Order: sequence, then structure tokens, then C-alpha cells
Amino acid sequence: MDISSGNILALVFRRVVREDIGEFSLDSNMLRVLMELDGKQNLSEIAKKINVDMSEIRKVMSKLLQLKLVKPVRVTVSMLDEDFLEYLQAQLSLALGPIAEVIIEDALNDLGHQRTQFPSSRAAELVDFVAREIQREEKMDQFKQDMVNKIKEKGY
Repeated sequence: MDISSGNILALVFRRVVREDIGEFSLDSNMLRVLMELDGKQNLSEIAKKINVDMSEIRKVMSKLLQLKLVKPVRVTVSMLDEDFLEYLQAQLSLALGPIAEVIIEDALNDLGHQRTQFPSSRAAELVDFVAREIQREEKMDQFKQDMVNKIKEKGY
């Protein structure tokens, strides 16, 4: 696995138990990162937790992968469903009119995703992003409240 380029923030790894662990040395950052890898936390969470920048995490993970001390974990990410996106558009249309569809499509692109491939874990971020386009404060507040309720209902 090559992690020398690209976005590694969301990658999740777990430690690998090796019999020959004493045959190589680890620096303090390698050891700190290795101890945090639990197969649940992503690299971004680990970097924040141990206060190490992502460029250092990238170097450390590259070394740990070379030493075969870690393995990537496949994490399934749920996506926003069409029902949620239609509701988002309907609610935004109440505040902004027919331009809502274009604003949502632009927001999805700006956040780096397609309509069918937007992670549900980022639903609140999408709502906040499109809500910035609503000029009237009372409409913005109502929109956000409606969307928070929908996010809760969907379990995102």
C-alpha cells in the first residue's frame, strides 16, 4: 500500500503481531502511532490525539507498513441516501427557491464528492455549507433545525 501521496486522513490501520518484533528499532513517534492503532481510529484522529502533524504520520505509517507492523482495515462508509438529499433540496428550496438544486450540487463538488457518494458522517457539514447561502437569519435557523431533525431521524 502506497501512502506517500493522496489523502490518508480517513485511513484506518491495526497492529500486526510479529514474532521477530525485537529485531528492529522504533523511534518515539513510530511507537506512539503504533500504540494508538486499534483498527477503529483513523489517522486524522490519531494525529490529533498524539499531537503529530500529518506529514509525520505519513512518514511513520510508511515505515510501519514497510516493517509489516500494521495492516489497513477496510472501513465501510454509509452514504447519504436519495431521500435525505431530496429532503435537503426541498428544505433549501423553501428558503432560496429553485436555485437550491444548483447550490447543493456545487456544495457536494466543493466538499469533494458526488451526489451518490457523499458520506453520511459528513451530513451536518453539508447542511452547514449550504445554509451559508441563506441570507435571512430566521430562515437559516429554521432550515438548520429541520435538517438536524432529519439527520437524527436517519441516524447519520
